[in-house]
Amino acid sequence: MPNTVFKKLLHVLPMMLMALMTVGISACQPTDSNQTDTASTDWSCQSHNTPFAYSTCHIQSDLLTDKRYSLALFWQQSDSRQPLLTFDNLLSSLPPSQSLKFAMNAGMYNENYAPIGYTVIKSEEIRALNLKEGGGNFHLLPNGVLWWDKSGKVQITESNALAEQLKNGTAQPLYATQSGPMLVINDAIHPQFDPDGTSAKIRNGIGVCSDGSLQFVNSEAPVTFYQFAALFKNELKCPNALFLDGGIASALYAPTIDKHDKKEMGVMIGLVESAQ
Repeated sequence: MPNTVFKKLLHVLPMMLMALMTVGISACQPTDSNQTDTASTDWSCQSHNTPFAYSTCHIQSDLLTDKRYSLALFWQQSDSRQPLLTFDNLLSSLPPSQSLKFAMNAGMYNENYAPIGYTVIKSEEIRALNLKEGGGNFHLLPNGVLWWDKSGKVQITESNALAEQLKNGTAQPLYATQSGPMLVINDAIHPQFDPDGTSAKIRNGIGVCSDGSLQFVNSEAPVTFYQFAALFKNELKCPNALFLDGGIASALYAPTIDKHDKKEMGVMIGLVESAQ
């Protein structure tokens, strides 16, 4: 009888050891602790808590060479001259073959939700380059233009510099939106931003970063211009960044991190994926 028990133990023991090893290995495997991120390595949206609360969506530099994806500006409804106004209307306007990955307001607008700065949509100039002086954030010079051409290369260019490029034909925007002020210009924070400033508001903007990626940022807490610019320069490593808008005009659609603002706005920018 004891020999029988011993034989059974010899038969069962290897299986028990294998089960314990499997549990141990499984416990050591890395897990995805960031449940708010997307599965894609080409783009993602995340929420952050330091140096202040903010959300960011980033696009890898080569994503826009993939025909599945496109970065676009949206303003008016396709069947009328009425502005889209909301992310919900934008979502409804897309064909079934396209899905909106994320979107953000894209520059400042007037009381009719029309852009006040240079705007190009599908190579059509909607609003001429605005080089006028004036008050408000838009005219806190230097301001700049976010633009990209048919190659998919996205740039942020100071407005007067872009005027020269448009004049000599070296810039041929497929899409463009002008806003202001610039947050970071050639790796330097805007010269009029005060490190000790106290005017804090919800703000959003976009940066073209040293690795070629794009960073769309929406602060979740009030921040000063200097704090916001320092985030792009020091944390996100973006040598050029542009303020889009702030306060009640700051809006983000990023379903992977449960962001879906219902605000009304003018021009919107969004990443669209098309079905193969």
